[in-house]
Amino acid sequence: MALRMWASSTANALKVSSTVSRTNFSPAFSISRCFSTVLEGLKYASSHEWVKPEGSMATVGITDHAQDHLGEVVFVDLPEAGTSVSHGSSFGAVESVKATSDINSPISGEIVEVNTKLTETPGLVNSSPYEDGWMIKVKPSNPSELESLMGAKEYTKLCDEEEVH
Repeated sequence: MALRMWASSTANALKVSSTVSRTNFSPAFSISRCFSTVLEGLKYASSHEWVKPEGSMATVGITDHAQDHLGEVVFVDLPEAGTSVSHGSSFGAVESVKATSDINSPISGEIVEVNTKLTETPGLVNSSPYEDGWMIKVKPSNPSELESLMGAKEYTKLCDEEEVH
């Protein structure tokens, strides 16, 4: 098992085209780790979801680190717009060739938009986790919850610590 994880991580690290296009997201800089990318300007939950605050809305998805550990995503189950989400509670699931994982909401609020592209092309979560692979847009009911989330440096440290254990 450990050898398989090492081989998978090594293969991912050696990808020739692993850069993230930043057409919609233009952070000041990104922190590239050996196996995943963490973008500045986003907030991160310890359960590996990201949030991009945009005025009165916030875009939510799973991190590059999370998609890397999941492997090839084959199905994404998301709620409908108009649904309420709660900080720390599951709002959907991602199914990969390895496992099915819950997606937890890093903030509370009302879902105003769902990325319907993921129904037909769930692999966008792998190829573009911070842009085309976003999952929901939320109107936060408690914007102060964003303050409890991690910045890029703190999230990178969390990922590094998980890799060691």
